[in-house]
Amino acid sequence: MPKILSVQTTNLPHKLEQEQTLEFARGLFRSSFKDIERLLKVFHNGEIKTRYFAKPIEWFAEPHSLQEKNDSYIESATRFGGRAIRKCLQESPFLNRPIDYHEIDAIFFISSSGLATPSIEARIMNKLPFSPHTKRIPIWGLGCAGGASGFSRAYEYCKAFPDANVLVLSVELCSLTFQHDDQSKSNLVGTSLFSDGVGCALLCGDESEARSASSLDAVPEVRDTMSTLMPNSEEVMGWDVKDNGLYVVFSRDIPNIIRGWLKPNVDQFLERNALTGRDIRHFIAHPGGKKVLDAYVDALDMPLEKTDVSKAVLQEFGNMSSATVFYVMERFMARMPERGDTGLMAALGPGFSSELLYIQWR
Repeated sequence: MPKILSVQTTNLPHKLEQEQTLEFARGLFRSSFKDIERLLKVFHNGEIKTRYFAKPIEWFAEPHSLQEKNDSYIESATRFGGRAIRKCLQESPFLNRPIDYHEIDAIFFISSSGLATPSIEARIMNKLPFSPHTKRIPIWGLGCAGGASGFSRAYEYCKAFPDANVLVLSVELCSLTFQHDDQSKSNLVGTSLFSDGVGCALLCGDESEARSASSLDAVPEVRDTMSTLMPNSEEVMGWDVKDNGLYVVFSRDIPNIIRGWLKPNVDQFLERNALTGRDIRHFIAHPGGKKVLDAYVDALDMPLEKTDVSKAVLQEFGNMSSATVFYVMERFMARMPERGDTGLMAALGPGFSSELLYIQWR
């Protein structure tokens, strides 16, 4: 089965305490909401402590055009995406030797927070010495589910081409979609929750020579995946595209949807792998928010401590959309699970949709 050999993340340069962003939001939204102090409780209730951004907080105090924001996205995504790739292939503690760029057969690029044609991985290939024949598969629009979906698509690629080495690169610069003049509650909630992040993973097939490069005693294998779309649920999560750019769509019903809809999906996925929830040792969950993690616990009837790693990532980084699950997976790999341990990677995104992966350390 395809193996996850390396996962590395890269922090954006501007670290902000949650109290700083709260004060920013108070100044921006106070004229639009009479009950602003009640609404600002979302900054504390989410239990996020710090986040990282591509720009300093002063940059967000003024409106910016779609072109200016997207130009910044392209520049930062190329620079920090390249940095994450170098870390994943050349500096990873999970590898006993560097992986040469020419050993990479395909790159899946995942993002939903900016637009680029040529896409970001092509721009990075002009800066790092990849083979010009490396296949490029940019995937846009999967939002928070995109990271887990990228792992799934790379798994399928390595199943089809067992000697392949595949990179999955996620770059999400959610802050650059911020709409200075959007006085909606959705924008206020998004301001309290979303942030910027970059993650890169290396997967290989059964016949790849890179398999021997792992420094781990037990290497995570992807055993199975499942994608699920909830019909007629376009309004749950996503973007409204307007003249000034991307406006966040974020339904308050997401936790309730998770409680009622997710459990049957997970049960079906586990049953086809002859598993139950009790058999899952490590829950590699994309932490969409504190309420989302609480809803996972309720829906899947699992101990609260199973979400500790996801909760820690959320507290330190906020919700980085598709990139967040890379931060969670990196921490699980650093814990060095034992041979035979099982894991469930899970993420939810626009559609409304879910992505599930069954992982076993072998």
